[in-house]
Amino acid sequence: MQRVIGAALILAATGGAGYVYCRELKQYLDRMLYLRYIMSLIRGEIAYTHAPLPEVFAGVAARVKEPYRTWLKSTASEMKTRQESGFARMWNRSVDKYLKPLGLKQEHSILLKEPGTFLGSLEKDTLDHTLQMYLNRMDLETEKLREGLAAKTKIGGCLGVMSGIFLIVILL
Repeated sequence: MQRVIGAALILAATGGAGYVYCRELKQYLDRMLYLRYIMSLIRGEIAYTHAPLPEVFAGVAARVKEPYRTWLKSTASEMKTRQESGFARMWNRSVDKYLKPLGLKQEHSILLKEPGTFLGSLEKDTLDHTLQMYLNRMDLETEKLREGLAAKTKIGGCLGVMSGIFLIVILL
């Protein structure tokens, strides 16, 4: 009887680990989609209001959730006080500092830092076109994640259950 209960517990634990892995993958995709949403809000604010960047960031920060709100508010306040010598440097530092809890992969962190090179320096028309190209790149990255998500979800669930069965066979 104890062996059956132990086997059931092992199978539940490893199956649960597979489920947690799949859920984390989905949450990562959701974070990337939300970052794309934020960048589209920034593009829209720039296109329609033609406001300075600190006002754009403050306006977008009012409509997003944490930690993105803190990130945009701090970037806007740093731009107003001009603490940093260049916009790109300030943007990269604020991405590293405030969006670290998101746990972005290296390539996605680099992708998020890319707008720092062009946001502070281009004309309105060029900026709009450049932001659209950036949003298209983000769409490609999220599509890659979405395609890989289905396969990794199936593999994660199967590996969780299969590893549980393997452990049960070994221990019995």
